[in-house]
Amino acid sequence: MNRLNPSQFDLLTLASGVAIVAHMPHLPLWFNASLCILLAIRWSQRHWRAHWGAAPIWLRLPMTLALPTVIIAQYGNLFGREPGSALAVGLLVLKLGESERPRDARAAVTFACFVLMAALLFDQGLVISVLIVLGLIPQLLALRALEPQPPGVDASSRKIHQELRVAIPSALLALAAAAPLAIAMFLFLPRLAQPLWGTSAADSNKTGLSDRMTPGSMGELLTDDSAAFRVGFSGPPPPAQQRYWRSLVLSRFDGTTWWRARSALIDPGSPGFEALGAALDYELTLEPTQQTWLVALDLPALAPQGFLRNDEFSLIGDKPVSETTRYHLRSILDYRLRDLSPRLRRASLVLPPGFNPRAQELAQQWRHQWTDDRAVIAAALQRFHDQFTYTLAPPPLGLNSVDDFLFDTRAGYCEHFSSAFVVLMRAAGIPARVVVGYQGGYWNEFGQYLVVRQSDAHAWAEIWRDDAGWIRVDPTAAVSPVRVQLGSHAASAGEASWFGSSWLLGMRNRWDLVNRLWNQAIVQFNTLQQQGLLTKFGIERADWNQLAIAFGICCALLLGLGLVWALRRDRRTGDALDRHFSLLERKLARAGHARLPSQGPTHFAERLAPQQPGAAGLIEQYIRLRYAQMSPDPHALLVFARSVTEFRVAGVVQKRIRDDLEPRNVS
Repeated sequence: MNRLNPSQFDLLTLASGVAIVAHMPHLPLWFNASLCILLAIRWSQRHWRAHWGAAPIWLRLPMTLALPTVIIAQYGNLFGREPGSALAVGLLVLKLGESERPRDARAAVTFACFVLMAALLFDQGLVISVLIVLGLIPQLLALRALEPQPPGVDASSRKIHQELRVAIPSALLALAAAAPLAIAMFLFLPRLAQPLWGTSAADSNKTGLSDRMTPGSMGELLTDDSAAFRVGFSGPPPPAQQRYWRSLVLSRFDGTTWWRARSALIDPGSPGFEALGAALDYELTLEPTQQTWLVALDLPALAPQGFLRNDEFSLIGDKPVSETTRYHLRSILDYRLRDLSPRLRRASLVLPPGFNPRAQELAQQWRHQWTDDRAVIAAALQRFHDQFTYTLAPPPLGLNSVDDFLFDTRAGYCEHFSSAFVVLMRAAGIPARVVVGYQGGYWNEFGQYLVVRQSDAHAWAEIWRDDAGWIRVDPTAAVSPVRVQLGSHAASAGEASWFGSSWLLGMRNRWDLVNRLWNQAIVQFNTLQQQGLLTKFGIERADWNQLAIAFGICCALLLGLGLVWALRRDRRTGDALDRHFSLLERKLARAGHARLPSQGPTHFAERLAPQQPGAAGLIEQYIRLRYAQMSPDPHALLVFARSVTEFRVAGVVQKRIRDDLEPRNVS
């Protein structure tokens, strides 16, 4: 077998490189650099491979053994998405190092396609999906260049641009022809409830809110502009001041960190609150969080299927939310929490001994000064309003974080204000706790839904009053009212003007609508939706046999349409020889050398010989293939077809320039 020529090797390297680039965002930097160096060294051999050949076995074998060793050293094992993808791209580079023959190159391209598609395990968004589809084009170009050449065609001297000019149309045609079959497979191929490889869904590295809060820990989350969840309402959305999305209650405190305590479940027959207003129905689509709790508009009246509501009104499940999840909810915005058990009262008053003495002393002074809880609350909020500033870049805090914040730094964001406020309330004898979730959201006018981003993460407080129950108090609103009224982007606009830009917000909303449609139609297409595809045909819930029959019918229809198109095309334009001769005629006609109706192929060739000898030679080839034998020789026909496809009329550019310079007769 022949060796790969330089243009074939270039396309093979390009195909492998595209597959490797798709995995670089989730691989270590040193590993990416090593792959790039090995790929560059291998590609540099393109012109002197005839003397060197493939990498010697004494070099390839140690590298093959070293690859799993370094992956285990980095990740601890070979199983999982990250170590698996690292192993795959490493093996692809090693395979490229031994690919000298077309057979090895085809195997490398096939493996590169697998590696490329494996990138969808990390992200299934619209952008990455489009890039993956575009990444298939270099693979098809490489396969097209590896096709056997007919006798008489010397492809070894063909330049890369010549190879691309021939291969790109056929690669795009192959991709377009495969699209209908891929859509049919997506719709009707029976789906598994869980991935076959047993790994979690994409975006599992995005965890959103945690069940622990240390003042300053939300800083990175508050600058993350990715969507956390989207909400569609059955009626008008609630005003911005009531968009508090509850996740967890953090009631335990060790002096610096808040975390969630154990909680009891609520009896479904007892709501645990008194509704003071109408209920609000909505549908919430939550992005993967890898956490076991949901997000709900404060206060959720009921828990969706598969989740339970605890006595802190959090929605808790037994499995992490590892994929985009859609659920229906009903919430009460105007309510009164009427139960405070002795256990919750004790948990809402305890403070760790030896921490934040100045804050406790200040709260006790307020308690001696006022016996009314409302006066103590007002004093704390007034202090925040008068002496503190809102910033996403607060100074660091020490061991007594609340004391440092209240008396020294006096700058921070929601975590700092809610933590300090709850400590002050507990020190004054008022039961209080921290609630974490999200606040606000951007109303998308185009899609008529609310999108809440990770940057809308928020922490507020709840205090207990015997005459009113649990009451939400947001100390951040006392410092920065714009944070609650207009959202996090407005509160952060002073530190990052681009973040609060109105036109950028509009562009984000438009793009988010596209992403939402993609998620609903593609990413969230599950087994239940697939089973309902045949509802219009009288099948309420299709099983795998019925889906397989539907898939077979689609394949038969696609094959039938392709056959009809091919037969009609043959009848209209003749056989392959006549089609390529017609292509040659069209190229010559565009250059001003149209064949006259009275001219046969022989006279046409004689007329072209002085000006277009190459075209005259192709016409003579056509005459021999058409009239000198009963049927054209297949190999000679391939040579003729390839020559016509690559033919360029000589002197076309010069003729156009001459025509432009000649004066035109204007009558």
